[in-house]
Amino acid sequence: MGLNMNKKWAVKRLTVNLTKEENDKLDDFCKVTGRPATDVIRELIRKLEMPVV
Repeated sequence: MGLNMNKKWAVKRLTVNLTKEENDKLDDFCKVTGRPATDVIRELIRKLEMPVV
């Protein structure tokens, strides 16, 4: 069963622990691009490639 990207709300909520530096970098990126952190993180997750095992 695939994830329906047309849904407005997420299927799962995730909490991520970030260092201050990681948080600052994400905040700065979001300010410069005008994008919310959730969109940036979702895009990065979509770009992940599965390793060949």
